[in-house]
Amino acid sequence: MPDSRFLVGVVGGAAFVLLVGGLGTRLIARTESTTGLDRYDTVVVDGHKALAANIVAGRTQSLYHPLPWVGVKVEVSCPTGLKAVADATITCSGRKNDGSTIDIPVTVISATDSHITWKFRR
Repeated sequence: MPDSRFLVGVVGGAAFVLLVGGLGTRLIARTESTTGLDRYDTVVVDGHKALAANIVAGRTQSLYHPLPWVGVKVEVSCPTGLKAVADATITCSGRKNDGSTIDIPVTVISATDSHITWKFRR
């Protein structure tokens, strides 16, 4: 008969691995980003400071598929900059490996003169 301490150790170890893996996935699979509005990343859209479209697209693309088991790998492009105004939205486009496209809604959570916090939906 197996030693009960061994079984407790195996079950406890497996639970720990699952917990750490789930927490790691959650942390890496974030969809929110805070980005500085400096002279390199800022454009003007409708008279407002905005985060340049290529910065939004690049950050979204890098966060969209952080791990093989989270999300789908896509190539992202955005039509315009993201206005640094709370609740401003744009819809970026993602192209999958098979050629199909998906819409990626992007929304500003908060903005100041120097930073913009925004998120996208998978």
